[in-house]
Amino acid sequence: MHSWNLTPKEAVQLQKELKNRIQTDVPFKRPRLVAGVDVGYLPRENQSIASVVVLTYDGLETVESAVARSEMPFPYIPGLLSFREIPVILKAIEKLSSLPDLIFVDGHGQAHPRRFGIASHLGLWLEHPTIGIGKSLLCGEFREPGQRRGSSTRLIHQGEMIGQVLRTRKGVKPIFVSVGYGLPVSDCVRWTLAVTPRFRLPDPIREADALSEQSKGARMVHNTD
Repeated sequence: MHSWNLTPKEAVQLQKELKNRIQTDVPFKRPRLVAGVDVGYLPRENQSIASVVVLTYDGLETVESAVARSEMPFPYIPGLLSFREIPVILKAIEKLSSLPDLIFVDGHGQAHPRRFGIASHLGLWLEHPTIGIGKSLLCGEFREPGQRRGSSTRLIHQGEMIGQVLRTRKGVKPIFVSVGYGLPVSDCVRWTLAVTPRFRLPDPIREADALSEQSKGARMVHNTD
């Protein structure tokens, strides 16, 4: 699709161009396999570690997993996380026996200043359904959702709805769910709740994060965009 060897200015321009290629109407049925992807950093080694864990949709049981490590190809710049993380994520995904039906990404999709966060970038690159799961707000404004599990409110930025603020567990901080690629935001919320039965974060992302921690040789740093 494009080279990863870009300057920050070129990366911003590319995001502005690619955002218009995001689809939200890809034919999609009930998933059989779902995956979570997560990236952590080893600052001393200037390396990143990507982990991907594939689970069954029914029962959320682990099917397979993969880990990849590489030198960090791009500096940390807020809003440009995908250029830092996707190359190593792709290396991990290539190790899977097959691509899962739906991928949950630890990071934002369209809930991004240029509507093209890491979940959207990865989904477009793969032309495969992805959902962005943000643990913190990147941009926009929202009303606090109700305390009941499943309560949600709209995330608004510059007059546009860019995601949903979703309460996945009673009395716990909400998460920020947004379109990555392929699915409308209502379906993103639906599938996210389905794979988040007990904790704040979806099980696929929790498992991917745990695998990253197990794979590290030193304390890692995590960034979300």
